[in-house]
Amino acid sequence: MTQHLRRLLAGFTLFLTEFAVTLALGTAGVVAFLALSREVFDQDAATFDAAAFQWTQALLGAQRQHWVEAVTFLASRNFITVVGLGLVGWLLVRRRHWYSLLVPVVALGSITLNMMLKQLYNRPRPLLPLTSASGLSFPSGHAMISASFYGLLIYFAWTRLRRRPALRYTLVAVLSVLIVLIGLTRVYLRVHYATDVLAGITAGLAWLIISIPLLQQLEKRVRKRFRKDPQLAEKQP
Repeated sequence: MTQHLRRLLAGFTLFLTEFAVTLALGTAGVVAFLALSREVFDQDAATFDAAAFQWTQALLGAQRQHWVEAVTFLASRNFITVVGLGLVGWLLVRRRHWYSLLVPVVALGSITLNMMLKQLYNRPRPLLPLTSASGLSFPSGHAMISASFYGLLIYFAWTRLRRRPALRYTLVAVLSVLIVLIGLTRVYLRVHYATDVLAGITAGLAWLIISIPLLQQLEKRVRKRFRKDPQLAEKQP
């Protein structure tokens, strides 16, 4: 009885710790996004955005537009949809059912939330873009989707490749750089202000941080239910 109580307390303590960390990180992300949204129409933000346009031109070069468009395409809805569906199929084949659930929840949730935020803030895009773009500007959809989707891939690499540290750290580094680079390309192409991109990355990471533990708890409850009722488990394919 004492051993059972200790396990129960240990599990409860772990849950509270995970919940507290998640709540803190999620709250920090939401607060950061709200702070950016308050500053987005101020003169200081306008000055920052104007300077960011010049900085990205100097960083990426004025003659690299085709290369930049190729990178920014990696966060387009069409590309993310195809890659996401392929990833879900592969995870289902590998019987990683919880991971396969994470992909559409994070990706579709991020897209839906971004559309709602755009309508809420109703910020027009910058003038004189270097490529075609439609819709509203704040927050950046490409930045938000890349932060949530590629951030999810970082989570997969970090949790599943513990026995392969070289590959683990390489993937984390490459995906992190890709998220930042996609954000820079949106400013370079003048289809978003820098504040749009920062808000998009912040919102995407906040959504990811909130989604993972919630789905984790859902998975644990489903597993417990299957263990208590073997007939349910037998009905599973």
